Amino acid sequence: MSTNDVRDPGDIRAVAIRARRAGRTLAALDGRGRAGVLSALADALADAGRRAALLAANARDMARAREEEARGKLDSARVRRLALSAGKLDALCDGLRQLAAAPELLGAPTLRRALDDGLLLERVPCPLGTLGVVFEARPDAVPQIAGLAIKTGNALLLKGGREALESNRALTALTREVLAARGLDPDAIALLEQREEIAAMLELDDCIDLVIARGSGSFVQYVQRSTKIPVLGHAEGLCHLYLHDDAAPELAARIAVDAKCSYPAACNAIETLLWAPGASAALEACARALLAEGVALRVCPQTRAALASLPGADALTPASAEDWRTEYGALVLSIRQVAGLDAALEHIEQHGSRHTEAIVTADDAAAERFLAEVDAAGVFHNASTRFADGYRYGLGAEVGISTGKLHARGPVGVEGLVTYRWLLRGHGQVASDYGPGKRAFLHRELP
Repeated sequence: MSTNDVRDPGDIRAVAIRARRAGRTLAALDGRGRAGVLSALADALADAGRRAALLAANARDMARAREEEARGKLDSARVRRLALSAGKLDALCDGLRQLAAAPELLGAPTLRRALDDGLLLERVPCPLGTLGVVFEARPDAVPQIAGLAIKTGNALLLKGGREALESNRALTALTREVLAARGLDPDAIALLEQREEIAAMLELDDCIDLVIARGSGSFVQYVQRSTKIPVLGHAEGLCHLYLHDDAAPELAARIAVDAKCSYPAACNAIETLLWAPGASAALEACARALLAEGVALRVCPQTRAALASLPGADALTPASAEDWRTEYGALVLSIRQVAGLDAALEHIEQHGSRHTEAIVTADDAAAERFLAEVDAAGVFHNASTRFADGYRYGLGAEVGISTGKLHARGPVGVEGLVTYRWLLRGHGQVASDYGPGKRAFLHRELP
């Protein structure tokens, strides 16, 4: 099949059915077996020969992406997300080993209750079944998501962006090779290659248990509208950093630079800096540090006036209303003065994406109010928004950061990819023997 061929819906259904069947082999493994697969995948990613092949595939994708960027057909943020490096691969290996060492969820009861003598109820985590994951640009998502699927015994259908096709192919092939080498059916993890195949996958509500959509807000909404399958969305990350009146300048600047500059294309990078009138010293420290890093600042009139004497102030550009709702994904930051904590909370409520928000302050009461009242998956005090990440949370990896509130929220690791079953073991008991005037339930909690 050439890269331009699109499989018909029947073929996609067959791929999903094979994946679902093969996924049972993962679910049937014990914890030690799944840990062994994860360790083997980490070893494969660390192997010099395999790593060279992966980086060569990524280099071909990058070359095409830069050509498209030059023609205006691909945005620079997506090109930056596309790049693999030795450092990224090292982090992936580390994350997979974290997953391998993490406690086993499957089959370990989270509740044990004696309904009566000889009638034992258990709530036991189990795989969701088959996951369909659609994501853009970032090929490092392939081993992250595959690792989580292996840890949780789920089958996996992956659909990455066309710009990362060769990288995704190489990483998926490596993962399937590791499964086969461990005596497992490699069809448990499959790669779809054409955008048109997404529609066919979204029709498979009898084969796929959860769709995870990673991309723009409009793309996530398209997926949600187009399927009966439950959708976990990873969309925009329009994150804010708020400088409260007593924000320490050096601390604020360090956090702002990390939150904006360490990886501007990431969904957990800040896009707007808010500051209270008493935080002018912290604002100036942040602006100096951000300008030194090459960040373009788009500012409100009050911010322009506060920074008028700053070297480089002539490079500040006026912010528009659109800037407050823009995820730049680049070295661009909007800055706005707000009257205080109430106004900061209101701005974040109006313009935030429910991803991650942070406050810099020495006032514990203000910090606790911010932590309590901001409606977001992650709310931080005196820490960079860049900590909002499954690897940094010790989850090993994440399939995405959910800004919704049902099932999973924030970085979604293994706990977000399992459901549970109720198991009841008895000795011939019948429900009609219990109730008022009959035999009473014990409902005794067990360890």
